[in-house]
Amino acid sequence: MVLVAERFGTERQLLRAVDHGPVCVLPRSRAGLDRIVPALLRTPDGRTPLDPPESMVRALRADLRALRNRSTSGLSGLALDADSPPRSGPPLRSPAMDWLERTTKLRQWTRNGTRAPHKPLLLLYALGRFQEDADSELRYSVVEEDLQRLLTEYGPPNKTSPAYPFHHLVGDGVWEVRTDRGPGSPGSGLRDLRASGATGRLAPDLGHALRHEPELLHRIARSLLDLHFPPSLHSELCEAVGLDLEPAETRQLPTARRQRDRRMRELVLIAYEYRCAFCGYDGRIGAVPVGLEAAHVRWWAFGGPDDIDNGLCLCSLHHKLFDKGVLGVDDSHHILVSQRFVGHSTAAREHVVALAGRPVIGPQSAARPVAAGHRAWHTSQVFHGAPRPAPPTA
Repeated sequence: MVLVAERFGTERQLLRAVDHGPVCVLPRSRAGLDRIVPALLRTPDGRTPLDPPESMVRALRADLRALRNRSTSGLSGLALDADSPPRSGPPLRSPAMDWLERTTKLRQWTRNGTRAPHKPLLLLYALGRFQEDADSELRYSVVEEDLQRLLTEYGPPNKTSPAYPFHHLVGDGVWEVRTDRGPGSPGSGLRDLRASGATGRLAPDLGHALRHEPELLHRIARSLLDLHFPPSLHSELCEAVGLDLEPAETRQLPTARRQRDRRMRELVLIAYEYRCAFCGYDGRIGAVPVGLEAAHVRWWAFGGPDDIDNGLCLCSLHHKLFDKGVLGVDDSHHILVSQRFVGHSTAAREHVVALAGRPVIGPQSAARPVAAGHRAWHTSQVFHGAPRPAPPTA
């Protein structure tokens, strides 16, 4: 039952039990809906998660509005009894929220900031295929090359195999594998997956939820992107997996989650005197810088702070190459260029290859340069291959 109330009291009162059965009490106003989001994100033990993904918060707010709009109870002015006993069990949530939460809590290898985007990449790829054909199944031998390309492009520098997520994602309850012999994965061995005709697809219940509520696919995809990749790669990654996402909401929500510091861009650009730290580009339209961005060295999705010593002022080109692992910064604050980068044009040589070994431009003496820990994280988790030697000087 959904009850729409004109007024109700505190967040604590919202979570009280009702004697005659489970009831979801929703405020009529938009401000009221936003106020109860943190309450409904509580974990079963009563604690509110410190950093729920923004996509999860957007999804919950949308679900609450949909419930409110569909409610035909006609009740208003409902008073919640402050003396009623506390409700027990997990908080009220919609099925869409359950799937969204499950996909944001994929079990992954995590230690010292190590990136492990294998499962998120497979899930994004599966969502893209589902969007194209909801009945499609992914035969491992057919999609292996695509999945390997995604891991090479967007995964960590170390060698890895798409067989790992294809098998292990089953344990997260969002994916199922069957072989020519029947249900069940044959394991994570490449030969076994190929020889057995292993085929994967989204779990049937998840597929049903996506068909019933198409917006859920967008929420899950955006949440995976937010959690595992920097914003500079989102559009490119969506193209790579065949996802067509609607523009995300940009309105900030009043929640307890970790939020980005909007001042970072301006502070980083000031520290580097509005110049790209790699090439010196400093374009403006009038007094407004154009094509200059504040790049996180240690990605925000992996605990990178919004601090000047975790930022670089980069032009749009070098920001993208930095996040793709083509460029990096060494311990002596000189530019690294990956040997894996290949470009034969004059532009590629002048704007990328020639940067190898050049000193980083800036920051001003009063600002802190990139911290050693953030440089080390980027080098081990993002930068691809060995660096090129500095070109000989004329």
